[in-house]
Amino acid sequence: RGRESQPGGGRGATFLLFLSAAALLCIHVYLETYWRPGAPAAQMLAGPTLSGRDKRVSAGPNRGVRSRVAYLRMLQRNGPAGKRNSDREEPPTPCCPPRSPRRKQIPRWHINLEPWASETPSLEDEAKRFLSYITTPQVPCTSLAVGGAAQHGRRDAWAACLDPEYGLSGRMQRKHCRVYSFGLGMNDRLLERSLASTGCEVHCFDPGLKQLHTHQAEMWLHRLSVDWRDPNPALGAQRQYSNTRKLATILNDFGHRQVDILKADMESAEWKILENLLLEGVLDAVGQLLLELHLHWAGFEVAGDDPSVVRYWFSLLKELERANFRLFHVRSNPTSPHIFLHRSTFNVSSVYTLSWINTDWN
Repeated sequence: RGRESQPGGGRGATFLLFLSAAALLCIHVYLETYWRPGAPAAQMLAGPTLSGRDKRVSAGPNRGVRSRVAYLRMLQRNGPAGKRNSDREEPPTPCCPPRSPRRKQIPRWHINLEPWASETPSLEDEAKRFLSYITTPQVPCTSLAVGGAAQHGRRDAWAACLDPEYGLSGRMQRKHCRVYSFGLGMNDRLLERSLASTGCEVHCFDPGLKQLHTHQAEMWLHRLSVDWRDPNPALGAQRQYSNTRKLATILNDFGHRQVDILKADMESAEWKILENLLLEGVLDAVGQLLLELHLHWAGFEVAGDDPSVVRYWFSLLKELERANFRLFHVRSNPTSPHIFLHRSTFNVSSVYTLSWINTDWN
């Protein structure tokens, strides 16, 4: 009977050995897969991460298992549970480099000149086309906010449109109106005072002021003026103490995105300033443009013979029209000399005050 029990005992020993070997194999697999020296318990429970050694081993026979483990971990990060825990865990490393910001539109270098008024360039033909254009309003405005030099009988020389369809009156009621007024030695601020009394935020710019910034009569006064170029950035002191900036730079420095009314009396610098506003697309941030034009000479840094100068003036105003600005108010100065490009033959005033409205303004 003792001899018959030996085979059964042998089988039991063999079975125990088999269980021991299986347990050792499981422990080995566990250590190889989950455990790393110094790894915290929370990280061990969360699942494996591929170390440098794992990456080398992954090329071996177990690479399929490791690929599935990595795939499951990716699902855990990107799935709903991973999103719920995203506030507590570090964000996953992006798969791709961040997208570069959208490149700004490159400013143009010059405007597109309109065709000549006649087959042969002629000052008379160019002047006739230009003068007809600036004296013909393109849209009506039934409600005007006006102001001007009372001593010259021009109280309506400067005018802003308050018709409801153009939005300015509503912004004034909500006290959400901003006005920029540029001038040299400006004493005529009747329109600015009127707009400030309604709650508009009015900024008057004059490079001849004594103080850099001051608040007076419900208006901000700044010792600064608009120009068609910024100071040379290579000259730090010049930029620091210069009193002129491009409108885009002034808006950026003041933190303003929009201006409801832009009024400018720049004493013959208006043509180059208008060209800069058009080329850089700054007029998209302007609701109404009130501009005084001086026609007795070509203007600062405007070159060419007389027919070419007038063609350039006309081309600027056509560019303004293509930017969705429409002329709604025109006044000539009866006290100014009747001189057009050093000539009195055309018998027209040398100074006109024009008002345009941005029909796309909101």
